[in-house]
Amino acid sequence: MINTINQYSYCMAEKDPKFKQALKSSCILLPDGVAIVAAVKLLNGQNIKKIAGADLHQNLLEELNRTGGSCFYMGSSENTLQKIEDRLEGEYPNVKAGFYSPPFKAQFTKTDNAQIIQAVNAFKPDVLFIGMTAPRQEKWAYAHKDQLDAKTICSIGAVFDFYAGTVERPSAIWINLGLEWLGRLVKEPRRMWKRYIYYGPVFIYKVLREKVKPSA
Repeated sequence: MINTINQYSYCMAEKDPKFKQALKSSCILLPDGVAIVAAVKLLNGQNIKKIAGADLHQNLLEELNRTGGSCFYMGSSENTLQKIEDRLEGEYPNVKAGFYSPPFKAQFTKTDNAQIIQAVNAFKPDVLFIGMTAPRQEKWAYAHKDQLDAKTICSIGAVFDFYAGTVERPSAIWINLGLEWLGRLVKEPRRMWKRYIYYGPVFIYKVLREKVKPSA
C-alpha cells in the first residue's frame, strides 16, 4: 500500500485518527510536497526528495508497460475514466487497464463496497489506483486492503484528473522551483486557498513546536 503525504494531509491526520492510522500503516509513504521535505530536513537532518503522486503514477505505468502488466482505476467519473483510457491506449499500449466509477455519495454502503471490491478482484490488477481525494481514499484503501486482490494499492487523488486532462497540473517550471503548490493555488484558488493559505502556517507551527520540544 503506497500513500503520499503533504502539509495538508499531515494536518488533517492530526484531527482524524483513522486517517492517521491509514497513513502510518502505509508500506511506502511518499513526501508529496516541499513542506514535508523541509520539515524532515529541519527535524531529522535528512535530505529527501519530493515524489508527487503524478510521478509515482508515471513510473508505475512505465514499468507496467515494460512488463505487460495491468492496472485498475477506481474513482472519479465515467467521463474522466474514459479520457484516461484513451490516453493510456496511446502512451502505454502494453498495459491492460480496468476502470470503475463508484457512486457519487458521501458514504458508501456495504453494497457499494462489495461491488467495488468485486470489480477490482475480477480484474486482479498488478496495481490498483484509487482516486477519491484525501482522506477518503486512504481510509477506504486501509479498511479494505485485505479484501482486494491487487499486488499494489496506490491512493493518488488528483492524478486521475491530471492524467485525464480535466485539470491541468502546473508546468515543469513551477514544479522544478518547488512551487507546484502555488501553481495549483493560482489555477484553483477557491478550492485550494484553505489548503495552502490556512494550513500552511498551521503546518509550520506544528513543525516548529516539534523542533523545540524537549527530548524524552
